[in-house]
Amino acid sequence: MISSLRGIVLSATTDSVIIEVGGVGFSVAVPGDVAHTARVGHELRLHTSLIVREDALSLYGFADSAELEVFGHLLSVTGVGPKSALGVLSHLSVDQIATAVAADDDAPFRRVSGIGPKTAKLIVVQLTGKLQAPVAAPATASIPDEIGTQLIAALIGLGWSERVAAEAAERSTTEASETERGSVALLLRRTLASLGPAQGGAGRG
Repeated sequence: MISSLRGIVLSATTDSVIIEVGGVGFSVAVPGDVAHTARVGHELRLHTSLIVREDALSLYGFADSAELEVFGHLLSVTGVGPKSALGVLSHLSVDQIATAVAADDDAPFRRVSGIGPKTAKLIVVQLTGKLQAPVAAPATASIPDEIGTQLIAALIGLGWSERVAAEAAERSTTEASETERGSVALLLRRTLASLGPAQGGAGRG
């Protein structure tokens, strides 16, 4: 079993990377946020799951053990295969998945390509009690809901995934000045600067 990989990134697309470890290149399917942060020529470490099928051996890699654990839980859901599970983790963070399940809300899962209404409901039902919903932190750098919604919508409109947009917006909001928090345009400029240029659209899936 290949449980982790650490090596140099040889190439990266929107949903996979090739990592060279000891002279061997491993092709690994990854969530969009991992693909976005991967840099050719730089070292990358992934927590991995090896899926063995009769006709193929496929590696799936994640930024941390929490993502890997949720990937395993998603695979236990009837009708969810590795590609669908990876799609969920490309669009939703571990906390967003846990929050949706705890709230009995299947809407976030229905927005993932390849996940139909029935499967979305099964994800909520079959993962109930298996995930720990995050505890809300005190709001120390809050912005009006309308501005936050517009910021995330603008990022999604520019091609970033809902997950990457939400996480980037949260980071930039925490670091922003009071003036910036009152302006969608200023927050958008700060957020885009933190995201940097995407490699061939990586991270926008």
